Amino acid sequence: MPELPADHAPALPEATDFIREIVNADILSGKYRMGDIRTRFPPEPNGYLHIGHAKALYIDFGIARDYHGKCNLRMDDTNPSKEDVEYVEAIKDDVRWLGFEWDGDVRYASDYFEQMYDYAVMMIEKGLAYVDDQTADEIAATRGTLTEPGQESPYRNRSVAENLDLFARMRAGEFPNGARVLRAKIDMASPNIHMRDPVLYRILHIPHHRTGDAWCIYPMYDWAHGLEDSIEGITHSLCTLEFEIHRPLYDWLLAPLPVHKPQQIEFSRLNLTYTVMSKRRLLRLVQENRVSGWDDPRMPTLCGMRRRGYTPTAIHAFLKCVGVTKYNAITDVALLESCLRDELNKVTPRYLAVLNPLKLVITNYPEGQTEWLEAINNPEDPDAGTRKIPFGRELYIEQDDFRETPPPKYHRLSPGQEVRLRWAGIVTCQEVVKNQDGTIAEIRCTLDRDNTDRRVKGTIHWVDAKHAVNAEVRLYDRLFNKEIPDAVAEGEDFIDNLNPDSLQVLTSCKVEPALAELASEDKVQFERLGYFCADRFDHQPGKPVFNRTVSLKDTWAKIEQKGSKENAAEAKPASATKPQADADGAGLISMDDFSKLQLKAARVLAAERIPNTDKLLKLTVDCGEQRQIVAGIALHYQPEDLVGKTIIIVNNLQPAVLGGVESQGMLLAAKRKKELRILTVDGEIPPGASVG
Repeated sequence: MPELPADHAPALPEATDFIREIVNADILSGKYRMGDIRTRFPPEPNGYLHIGHAKALYIDFGIARDYHGKCNLRMDDTNPSKEDVEYVEAIKDDVRWLGFEWDGDVRYASDYFEQMYDYAVMMIEKGLAYVDDQTADEIAATRGTLTEPGQESPYRNRSVAENLDLFARMRAGEFPNGARVLRAKIDMASPNIHMRDPVLYRILHIPHHRTGDAWCIYPMYDWAHGLEDSIEGITHSLCTLEFEIHRPLYDWLLAPLPVHKPQQIEFSRLNLTYTVMSKRRLLRLVQENRVSGWDDPRMPTLCGMRRRGYTPTAIHAFLKCVGVTKYNAITDVALLESCLRDELNKVTPRYLAVLNPLKLVITNYPEGQTEWLEAINNPEDPDAGTRKIPFGRELYIEQDDFRETPPPKYHRLSPGQEVRLRWAGIVTCQEVVKNQDGTIAEIRCTLDRDNTDRRVKGTIHWVDAKHAVNAEVRLYDRLFNKEIPDAVAEGEDFIDNLNPDSLQVLTSCKVEPALAELASEDKVQFERLGYFCADRFDHQPGKPVFNRTVSLKDTWAKIEQKGSKENAAEAKPASATKPQADADGAGLISMDDFSKLQLKAARVLAAERIPNTDKLLKLTVDCGEQRQIVAGIALHYQPEDLVGKTIIIVNNLQPAVLGGVESQGMLLAAKRKKELRILTVDGEIPPGASVG
């Protein structure tokens, strides 16, 4: 690439996160130039992409964009037993849907199988790899533990010639599955277990979706990963934090080879409340028919979110809010839903739909007459214009908008009560007509259009019965009813936390005629009900099918608040209610609740500030086990002042999320006016000891 003149070179982007700080430093040092930066997104084609992958896409493609570089899309197809062309095509569709375009053709790890093999031969020739005849179970049994070194294989010291011969015969298909592997020769006593002679190749007599039967040995991820990056000229190999411990191996395997050496950088993965992100768990939901498929609108897969009505721009806005960090956290799914509401509120047209219809007859309106009223399409967008909606003697309203015996403060329709019909006037209920079984057949009302300026407490929506179109509406809710689905008691499973009410299918809904003409994936707001999307596959003109994307407000916040009050009334210590917080974010509890709390001594192992907050510190503590505590004490304590201190924590609170970081407990502190002091313990008290 020719070097640009200094006055034409693009400006260095602002370092808004630690990855961009590294890239900026590399450019300022002369290691790379603007335009040289190359990243990659390397999914395994063994499942569909989910919202966690969207964060990786946002970072990988965002770095390449900001530095005028390029980003590759590479399928890490090294395990044919779990891979499928279906997944390959789905991944490409999802990446494009999110608005990203990769450089050139899609790359595949299988494109480099021959080069990887040649480099493996080179490692054997250098005495850095050997063929091992041990089984997978034997290798695992001799790998050692975190406190004990592993045992060297009895085949570790084979000659180079013997290893070369055996490796060639492995490739030729002479041995059955599991008979032999190729291992790196590193250090069986390494404190990093991943460095204890990891396996580089295994025998697998399974056809590959691209190479067919050409190969019967396949590279392991750690061997393939660095070489793929190197061959493609990747400058910064961006991975999630679980690969941090693999980085020494990434560097070790590339070091002796005459290849380009990329830099691996790790960032925290995305974790959402009420959501599972494991592809293994998502696959189980599909295989056990807990959902209707990978694109079930309750799934966190990108195709599922698309079918539910999420937009790429709303997902981008959410990922921008989440940011790029180096610490694990759990993000409240309400933030994602809020970003979606913010966008849909601005761009979606409003329509009238009745999900659970009840007939309303206007007795003082002429029979057979229809008039067309003017309705505003979107009050948030003056350019959205208006539309005509039919109005006649017989209407449908929601069953919930009428009560024969109304509860207190019920401001909708009831006998003798009046409400405003959206766009149409004011009606007063005069009569209730019932079926023989006592259920309500219809309600009869009178319409007032002469005094519509007077104040009426309730406004309800409706659909003209004569022109109404039948529709199917699918009310989707959160798939799990527990904030952290994997948090289960012994003997339980994450499946036990599935929300039994996550889907309700309504087949007798009535909608205004314009809704029947929408195209698949069109997004709308049903007035007073929420945001909906015409189903991507099942919706047809004249036979509408709508999926609820998200409600108008976060109803789960009310559900959780109600649940917290019930828990407090039951006074169960193991599920103590989340503490209230004062202005500094420090938890406050009453003396009545104090006796229910389990208090333990905890030694502070590490402390750091949480980025983008003024008051929050994250503490790593030893309380008999390692935990993470978030507290609003940064205005009163420096992180270095806390390390080594023994503090008192509340041990039996449910995890909470503060500043986007999960807190697995609460420290005790006392506050007087503007002074706050943490309760500490002097003398010898072991971490984890109970405190009376």
